[in-house]
Amino acid sequence: MTYAFTFRRRATLLALGLFFGATAQAAPPQTIRIGVATAGGGEPVTWGGSPGGVLRANQALEDAFKADGISVEWLFFKGAGPAVNEALSNKQIDFAYQGDLPSIVGRANGLKTKLLLASGARNNLYVVTPPQSDIKGLQDLKGRKVSLFRGTNGHLVAINALESVGLAERDLKAVNLDTGSAQAALVSSGVDAAFGGYEWFKVRDKGLAKVIYSTQGKDPALTRQASLLVREDFEKEHPAQVQKVVDQFVRAAHWSSDEKNRAELFQIWARSGTPQASWEAEFDKQELALRNSPLLDEFIVGRYKAVASDALKLKLIRRAISVDGWFEPRYLQTALKQQGLEKRWQSFDAKGVAKAAAGTPVAQR
Repeated sequence: MTYAFTFRRRATLLALGLFFGATAQAAPPQTIRIGVATAGGGEPVTWGGSPGGVLRANQALEDAFKADGISVEWLFFKGAGPAVNEALSNKQIDFAYQGDLPSIVGRANGLKTKLLLASGARNNLYVVTPPQSDIKGLQDLKGRKVSLFRGTNGHLVAINALESVGLAERDLKAVNLDTGSAQAALVSSGVDAAFGGYEWFKVRDKGLAKVIYSTQGKDPALTRQASLLVREDFEKEHPAQVQKVVDQFVRAAHWSSDEKNRAELFQIWARSGTPQASWEAEFDKQELALRNSPLLDEFIVGRYKAVASDALKLKLIRRAISVDGWFEPRYLQTALKQQGLEKRWQSFDAKGVAKAAAGTPVAQR
């Protein structure tokens, strides 16, 4: 067998392999599965605080894929971010909506994902106590039994908030409880205090808790970010479907950022079981566009870098990781351009300060 013949044969086999590989990649999935890092609530189950909740409630994704014969399946995880990471690892979901810390932990543990867009930025954190408690502020938590949901994006913010008053997690009698368990424990005086998010306003408004600390109006570094991720292999095999998902998230973000939709937005989010009054409290004196922007601007990228650094310092991850190459903005850029939204949202620098003009380009790869 001559060298030329062998070379031609190998070239032919390679071409056939590429052809059939491309054909396999072009075949659309039968179902698109989206994991959400919350137990959610309502019927059908949905969640609030993100434009994604609008998509879910209005079944916009289902409608977008109906003509393609593709179904959309939403999976909600009581175990929040850590449970979503497990589902990603087992390829039980294709997309993930989760907070910054669990996303970082997943990447540190070898999960191959691409971060597509922000969806629910600058989420606040609160500390609540029973109404009769003598705890007045963070400094009074020392030696107290305090609920923390470890591994979630609120965990790291809680640690940073404690650090601002000279405390560390080890100074507390910390108890790892999910949201529902924390509420039950606080109401029954099983814990002295609890860290958490907007879900505590419902308990407060029933007279069962009081808020003694809030990150509202404080350093933007003391906020939590959430985003939409996709499994790397799914993104490579199904770019057209990824684009369609991003298109719908951007449309929902645009609608959710319009102040004239504020009341209706909160009503939609209230379908999750969190009352409208809670959303009004969470978004008090904050523009919708600030919280619902999908941009991967310097602030979002910077926060993920900071979370990665802090997680390593606090030994929440075992090795240093880079976010370089993780952000995949091309789908977002395409959606913004096609929908005429390139100047819709204000971009912010790494410290959370607004740039001179809206529409600064999203982060590059």
